[in-house]
Amino acid sequence: MKKLLLLVLMLSTLCASAQDLKKIFKFATFYGAVNGGTSLSNVDVYSVTDGLTTTTVETPFDYSVALGVRKIARLGYENRANTFYNGTENTFSDAATIGKIKGFEFLFEADYKRQEGIEYLDQHHFLRYVDDNWVAKVEYLEDGFADIKYFEASERYRYKIENLDELDFLPKALKKGKLSLNIGAVQRLSEPYGYDPLEEWKLSNGNLHYTFLALEEGYNVDFTSQDIQYTDPQGNIVAENTAVWEAVVIPQMLADYTEKKRNQQDNTIQHSLVVGFDYYYYTKSFWLHSWGNLMPWHYDDGGEFSFHNFNDGEQWYDYSGGLIFGYKYNKHLGVFIEGKYNKYWNREWHDFSFGMNYVIF
Repeated sequence: MKKLLLLVLMLSTLCASAQDLKKIFKFATFYGAVNGGTSLSNVDVYSVTDGLTTTTVETPFDYSVALGVRKIARLGYENRANTFYNGTENTFSDAATIGKIKGFEFLFEADYKRQEGIEYLDQHHFLRYVDDNWVAKVEYLEDGFADIKYFEASERYRYKIENLDELDFLPKALKKGKLSLNIGAVQRLSEPYGYDPLEEWKLSNGNLHYTFLALEEGYNVDFTSQDIQYTDPQGNIVAENTAVWEAVVIPQMLADYTEKKRNQQDNTIQHSLVVGFDYYYYTKSFWLHSWGNLMPWHYDDGGEFSFHNFNDGEQWYDYSGGLIFGYKYNKHLGVFIEGKYNKYWNREWHDFSFGMNYVIF
């Protein structure tokens, strides 16, 4: 995170020296908001082990705290009637490679959330410059639910296809849109997602020596008492039979161990080739915006935690894409589809929305 902030400061300084700050932040919006709501209802858990007992499991209310600043030109299909940003907007077009206008755009947003009792942080920051013949972008993404976090920089040559009439595969209506292709290089800085902390604890038959690992992590098994007892590193009794030990305690211990070992590793940098496209067409009754990126080749630096090792020394495909489609049959009925999908390393995350609207007069 410190490296990201340093890079942002450096880029901001360079931009400030190149052009007036007033011009940079013209039409930009700063926003902050707190949102909340009821989470899962309380659940009564019953036990008859030592007579009937009732325990109520309470889930605290959901909330999010959002802070951000954005300067991104709205595309034709985007809602221009929003009076305020509240941090809950799901703007799929923010993930597109090309924006509506040429020039400099940016987004910095952080959301601290609690959902169903789980607290996590989401962040999305990027600086993008689009020209007729090239595109440059630096981006930082952290998705707490998807367990993905990385920094990415890309430099691409952009080729605009001026005459879409020559593309026979496009329907006639779409030949009035704007299509461009791009190719370039991507550098991604992240934790080593190919690293498996449990690999060294696996037995020859593929099973895991989990009890020995638990003892190494400070857990203890007491056979001296009349009933077997399992204690955690603080000495608290966490299980009094093997079933609970294996079904409840061991999974939590493994989760804590893998998170600890992953956090101890240094970030790794991945150099990749990228090819992509961006298509945009808009009228008041029909619009289509689609983009895609494919990374078919990745440089193998021979590092111990290179993802090539995780992938048996072979290349792999990382890709991302998005689609925004809307069609109004008439002044009453319309349908829409929106979504984006990402697959990086062994992580996948996506969002989508689709439906119909009918206006009653």
